[in-house]
Amino acid sequence: MPRVVIYDTTLRDGAQHEGISLSLEDKFKIARKLDELGIHYIEGGWPGANPKDSEFFRRARSELRLRHAKLAAFGSTRRAGVAAENDPILNEVVLAGTPVVAVVGKSWVLHVTEVLRTTREENLRMIRDSVAYLKRHGLEVVYDAEHFFDGFRADPEYALATLRAAAEGGADWLVLCDTNGGSLPSDVRAIVARVVQEFRTPIGIHTHNDAELAVANTLVAVEAGATHVQGTINGYGERVGNANLCSVIPNLKLKLKIDCISDEQLAKLTEVSRFVAEVANVAHPSHLPYVGASAFAHKAGLHVNAVLKTAASFEHIPPALVGNRQRILVSELSGRSNILAKARQLGIDLSDNEAEARRLTEEIKRLEHQGFQFDAAEASFELLLRRSQPAYRAPFELLHFLVVVQRASDGVLMAEATVKVRVGDQVMHTAAEGNGPVHALDSALRKALRGFYPEVGRVQLTDYKVRVLDGETGTAARVRVLIESTDGERTWTTVGSSTNIIEASWLALADSLEYFLVHSRNGHRAGVQP
Repeated sequence: MPRVVIYDTTLRDGAQHEGISLSLEDKFKIARKLDELGIHYIEGGWPGANPKDSEFFRRARSELRLRHAKLAAFGSTRRAGVAAENDPILNEVVLAGTPVVAVVGKSWVLHVTEVLRTTREENLRMIRDSVAYLKRHGLEVVYDAEHFFDGFRADPEYALATLRAAAEGGADWLVLCDTNGGSLPSDVRAIVARVVQEFRTPIGIHTHNDAELAVANTLVAVEAGATHVQGTINGYGERVGNANLCSVIPNLKLKLKIDCISDEQLAKLTEVSRFVAEVANVAHPSHLPYVGASAFAHKAGLHVNAVLKTAASFEHIPPALVGNRQRILVSELSGRSNILAKARQLGIDLSDNEAEARRLTEEIKRLEHQGFQFDAAEASFELLLRRSQPAYRAPFELLHFLVVVQRASDGVLMAEATVKVRVGDQVMHTAAEGNGPVHALDSALRKALRGFYPEVGRVQLTDYKVRVLDGETGTAARVRVLIESTDGERTWTTVGSSTNIIEASWLALADSLEYFLVHSRNGHRAGVQP
């Protein structure tokens, strides 16, 4: 197989993503995970640009033991009129102590004359001198030709001259950057092919996603001869992001049959994608290709019927290849096949009970008409299935709840909830305060259950969403509440719907704790029959 190397720039470009701020420890965690994935180059940041990146490289020399990847530092060419050996940026890069350095230079005349405010000739000297200086220190040099495609369209001969200057300086890689992210695949393919023909130095590609074409542009560049691919995990990056390596890598390996990482490493792709999102403290997009929770989710009844017979009918690859899994969703669009398949996944066999399967299908459609949404709340759907089984015994039963919200004379709002629940043959009646009615309900319910199920303390509510379903009725509108919960190991979502937001919240909240207890040891001991 032909070989393409993967150069990850999540720790630099990805850190420029709006809403992401990686700590020093975050960067070490992500670097180690990228190494497990088999990434060939990990760009750690820009030493000297900020104290965090400088400290990262200082500590990396003794603390970061990479098995597969080479660590790279990033910098720019020397300033105009300054000798390379006297340029502070280049010297910081050398002092970073990495085996690889990426140095960025200008390819577009617009940037040379209007941004750098220097001459074309001096810019070429800046590129050549900077690369040569880094090579004299025994470093592998990746030359990033910034704005190359815009520069080529404006003045192809000058853009090529900048690459020639880098090659003359001894660059190991010439990386063509679509920095503004506006190039079309046809342009990228033609320009990369032209460059590959003219240079013996290996060519790389670095694309941004401003036109939603970063992955496509990366792939056509490889088809045109590029053997070095840059991108970020989940496509994080400035503006709308960079080429998403979680799409690029499987497309290279599974679609183009190009070697880049091993099969075993590819099977970790979903895990790595979600790990990086977690460390970056941003929600993992469910609709990401290959690695998203919805990437292999099937909702329409006809689709489910087909995919259960042969997965390839509606799945372009087996999800396990990238560490993902098939999901069968249930909604008002579902048919009996969805119900049977989902029940089978949960260990509930309805295949011999045609009447029950039909009843559940109609019940789901009725509930979704009332505002419930089970494709987004699989935990509530599982409970719906389990409650239909004669042997099922819920870990608790709600008898009564009351919520009072009052505003004191000093303007402070206070919420108090009272709940009465039955566990087995015992009834608990408790009250608790909270900073809002849902918080008070949650606190009161946990207080009532804690004596029977102390493990409920592990459950945390991580997200709470309210959607008004029929806004034209104003404050009398029906609302849907989705609650996401975790016990530190698993995450699940439950749903409630009502014209009363407190009741909708209660339904979702109670489902969350019941689902947790169904899957906990104490829940089974309490008589739950899963």
